[in-house]
Amino acid sequence: MDNKQKIVVLTGAGMSAESGLKTFRDANGLWEGHDVMEVASPQGYARNPELVLEFYNQRRRQLLEVNPNAGHEALVALESKYDVHIVTQNVDNLHEQAGNTNVLHLHGELFKVRSTVDENYVLEWKKDLVLGDLDPKGHQLRPHIVWFGEMVPMLEHAIEITLTADLLIIIGTSMQVYPAASLINYVPSGIPIYFIDPKPNVTATEYQNLTIIPNTATTGVPELTQQLLNRQ
Repeated sequence: MDNKQKIVVLTGAGMSAESGLKTFRDANGLWEGHDVMEVASPQGYARNPELVLEFYNQRRRQLLEVNPNAGHEALVALESKYDVHIVTQNVDNLHEQAGNTNVLHLHGELFKVRSTVDENYVLEWKKDLVLGDLDPKGHQLRPHIVWFGEMVPMLEHAIEITLTADLLIIIGTSMQVYPAASLINYVPSGIPIYFIDPKPNVTATEYQNLTIIPNTATTGVPELTQQLLNRQ
């Protein structure tokens, strides 16, 4: 492993969109018709826990019906010749389903739940979560998701990974959501950066060695993967 170049891949909603997963937030900022703070904040959960649990139940049911796409599969192929580390803002498990072995979820995981009191009590969970589903001490379980206003516990680990990258690939994320967007500032100076998005909101002059690939994940990722595999 030591002699493999390290590729760090940052992925966002555009990575999973072509698998049929909704990207949550539509043009007017609503998630499935709900204000984001109603369904993805501690305050929203405190006001209406049933609404929040059902929102994530719908997401979980949807995830059970979709499969990884060509973009996910291309990232798996990279592991044959590179040390690939994926840092994702997505809460789905499509990277793992495809076969990637090093995946860090910044914003939590849809197929996990945790105690509302003991955040270290985490369970695998693929069915609906309802009021009355409790931890062993009688505390309600909640989605294992980082809500708006909560700390991002995996951020420090993500920074450590990014600091040691030989190459950075950004896929399907606007790079506008912080703290995830700050990760690009931690890559070593001068390493190649590839930005894959059909509507890129950065220009090639903003970062050193930045290559923009204005394509969707299912087109752009296999294309770049082939280039990188051919180099080796």
